[in-house]
Amino acid sequence: MTITSRGAVGPTSERQETAVGAGAAAVSPLDTTALDADVTLVADHAPGWAKTGAAARADLLQQVLTATTEAEQDWLAAACEAKGLEPGSTEAAEELSSGIGTFVRMARLLRDALRDIAKDGKPAIPGPIREAGDGRLRVQVVPGGAFDRVTFAQTTAEIWMQPGVTRESLVVGQAAAYDDPAAHAGTALVLAAGNVAALGPRDVLSKLFVEGKVVVMKANPVNDYLVPHWSRALAPLIDAGVLRIVAGGAAVGQYLTGHARIDEVHITGSDKTYDAVVFGTGPEGARRKAADEPLLDKRVTAELGNVSPVIIVPGTWSIPELRYQAEHVATMLVNNAGFNCISARVVITHAAWPQRDAFLGALTQTLAGIRTRRAYYPGAAERRDAFVAAHPEAEEFGRGPADALPWTVIPGVPPGRTDDICFNVESFCGEVAETALAAPSPAAFVDAATAFCNDVLWGTLGATIIVSPASAKDQEVGAAVERAIADLRYGSIGVNLWHGVSFALGVTTWGAYPGHTRTDIQSGTGVVGNSLMFDRPQKSVVHGPFRARPKPPWFATASGSYEVMRRFIAFEAEPSAAKIPGLLLSAMRS
Repeated sequence: MTITSRGAVGPTSERQETAVGAGAAAVSPLDTTALDADVTLVADHAPGWAKTGAAARADLLQQVLTATTEAEQDWLAAACEAKGLEPGSTEAAEELSSGIGTFVRMARLLRDALRDIAKDGKPAIPGPIREAGDGRLRVQVVPGGAFDRVTFAQTTAEIWMQPGVTRESLVVGQAAAYDDPAAHAGTALVLAAGNVAALGPRDVLSKLFVEGKVVVMKANPVNDYLVPHWSRALAPLIDAGVLRIVAGGAAVGQYLTGHARIDEVHITGSDKTYDAVVFGTGPEGARRKAADEPLLDKRVTAELGNVSPVIIVPGTWSIPELRYQAEHVATMLVNNAGFNCISARVVITHAAWPQRDAFLGALTQTLAGIRTRRAYYPGAAERRDAFVAAHPEAEEFGRGPADALPWTVIPGVPPGRTDDICFNVESFCGEVAETALAAPSPAAFVDAATAFCNDVLWGTLGATIIVSPASAKDQEVGAAVERAIADLRYGSIGVNLWHGVSFALGVTTWGAYPGHTRTDIQSGTGVVGNSLMFDRPQKSVVHGPFRARPKPPWFATASGSYEVMRRFIAFEAEPSAAKIPGLLLSAMRS
């Protein structure tokens, strides 16, 4: 197998092609009758959707929440069967959380925002609103109320706005689709992801309720088994005529992207998927890209993956802290068997950190104790083989079913080898590399790691910084960490918290750092999530405790997490004080 370019391993993979349906030859003529009927029905509803007020849309989302609750167990069972997860286990809890829970939370947050719009014209901003050192606005969105302080204890989240956004323009730009609905009306095609079950439905919510579009969602063949369950959960939107969900392979995606009544396209996949859709495939596609002559002349938004870094700020950690952070980083890798655009891909350490070997030992020991997962995503073995071929020193850990791949760690990748596959290609499997930077001090290391992430690693979707309280209190180190938060060019940054939590929160934005051109798209363009409907976000920053107690239920090493997640989703669907004691008790037992 060869490396085709930054960001993808070739020659083909499901992540590159069938998620969108670009570049594949149809074996027989495609009958487009049903597709045309679906697109026509939805597009004909666009003017009416534009006239549908915020209160009525909030009522639809309430119906979606009810329908999702009714579909939850069948949805989960189907996903567990497809991915080889043990029902009721920590693995099933993970699927329940990321595959369903993040959708439920986002639907509820949007419902609440729409109720605010119906009442006051704009979604309520929890605040406070602060200015960064360079004047960028930092808007706190978590905690959003008393319940967040319980369910997301010791967690805060801010959205940093793009330069030039003022306190006045921040509010003026909010919920623009509700200020002039007719101007935002249109029909969007959502080319859904094949990995996380919630991704496609969440993208539908963003297009419908934040941007004001009606939607046709095409399922990825990897998880089109979920179409019946999505159809149940989203039935109120389907019945309203503003959504259709279709399945099919390459030809279906290709036909829909070019459909005359599709106004814009949203893609979750790889940069190769994006290039195939926007410029076409083969030599002619390459020529068009080089000349910036798009084949698809429509607005395209996209979330396209990342070589996600984890910066380990050196400090003096206790053995329990080493173990905790090893479990934290391991979770970032093994979640969804590593088939995430937010998986940890490069752990960046300080070469002079006395505890570097101890941390790496704790990480590999943790991975050795975590059951490996079914390699359900096509091309995983080939992608992993490409990394192992480039790095024969790769180490393997974990035991599991015969159709699983081992957790793979590649230690000590020289940072000066900037063209290395580990720094330039998203492996999209259970693989992580480690590199150690030389620096004269911990503060200098943080500055060097920031530059390494910005200038060497491919992608701009998310990054995590792990720093102990003692290190953060050091004047020089603390200042360097604050510089890193401000300067890292990533759409989401986690501080002592996996940046994937930014995706899960829903109220934060999720997407690439803004500024990519279509000829160098990297992690994409545009954002989803964003339930407060800001128009010019730059990045989201989430902070958590260095060591949470009890252990977060989303850790891969958490026991009893299934019951916690079951109760958490019920709480998120309709928060109430009466549900808090049972949720907290189950969390304490996990």
